[in-house]
Amino acid sequence: MPEPRFLVVRLGALGDIVHTFPAVAALRESFPAACITWLTHPRWDFLVRSSGLASEVLTVETRVLSSLRKVIGRVRQDSWTAAIDYQGLWKSAALPFFSGLTRRIGFSSINVREFGVPVLYTERVTSSKAHIAEQNGDLSRQAGSRRGTARISLQIPELAKSTVRSLLRAQGLERYIVLSPGGGWRSKCWPAERFGILSRMLRESLGLRCVVNLGPGEDDLAAALVRASGDAVPLVYRGDLSQLMALLCAADCIVAGDTGPLHLAAALDTRTVAIFGPTDPARNGPYRVAEPAPHGSKDVVLRASGVTTTHERASQPHPAILSISVDQVFQAVTRCIGAAT
Repeated sequence: MPEPRFLVVRLGALGDIVHTFPAVAALRESFPAACITWLTHPRWDFLVRSSGLASEVLTVETRVLSSLRKVIGRVRQDSWTAAIDYQGLWKSAALPFFSGLTRRIGFSSINVREFGVPVLYTERVTSSKAHIAEQNGDLSRQAGSRRGTARISLQIPELAKSTVRSLLRAQGLERYIVLSPGGGWRSKCWPAERFGILSRMLRESLGLRCVVNLGPGEDDLAAALVRASGDAVPLVYRGDLSQLMALLCAADCIVAGDTGPLHLAAALDTRTVAIFGPTDPARNGPYRVAEPAPHGSKDVVLRASGVTTTHERASQPHPAILSISVDQVFQAVTRCIGAAT
């Protein structure tokens, strides 16, 4: 009997791909010789390859017609056991549909946010799991995996490790905490000024300098953070994804909101202090397969009680995230790194 061939669809973004890795790892664990072809955005090609889970990575720009035609033509050349759409959007569900795959697995209408998407699937899965990584695992089970999630191990290039080591050595940094003030949308981001005050407190009280990770278009956050940090002299870091992985892997912990770097840090087994506001940590919090719960002993998750979850994007911090004080986060960091010693 030939080995199965799976088309995995998860186009982006950073945190969402990280939360898909455990489900695909379970698929790989159950079918070690299977061909698993992962379809993603070109920006995330390296990230997917770093997991070692995919036999092949195909990239597609869903807003570019020539790219869509090319990848659909490529997929049509092979026969497939099933396509698994872990994203649940029209753009992701349409790819296996127009590629002619006869078995297309995805979420039911209960678990997707875009109305009508499940009509493009031949098998629709309703998951009652709380965390999105576990929900993804139910899709893998539908495809035949023995369990929903399995542990992952991301590979960091040696060049990235040596580059980051040299940078840290030049700054005299042996121990440090990563601060990641940005995010996909500002309403779920803790204010940059508070990150700056936290940096000052960590330097004054614990003797620890911070490294500030920035994404594209976040220079204003860096400026506000540095101004508020006083004499703490945080190191502002801009690097590629491989270098960010190296930076996170060697950190004492990361402090961040519900953002890609937070979830990447958890996947690299780095301790986290997660600041949540409008989004729900039960669904989107740091995830570790080895832990009995989505946020275990290596993660401290802060969220005000009684918050109504919303994914509505806004340009200003949500009131729920503003209710988390600098002192609360400082105490959480102290607990988090204290558990490591």
